[in-house]
Amino acid sequence: MTFDSNAPKPFARSSSQRMVGGVCGGISEYFGVDANLVRAGAVLAAFVTGGTAILVYLALWMLLPA
Repeated sequence: MTFDSNAPKPFARSSSQRMVGGVCGGISEYFGVDANLVRAGAVLAAFVTGGTAILVYLALWMLLPA
């Protein structure tokens, strides 16, 4: 009997890297990058897209499990 040690990581909001909803912290934990880089990218995306990134953030906040 073999066990797969490379089980997929869950894509979920973070409970430890949480500032507002834990979305950026969850993304940073999933991809293994610093949470502050993801947060800065989210703020930059909010300005560049004219606020559409804020709607994506809110949708992820509602859809991703905690």
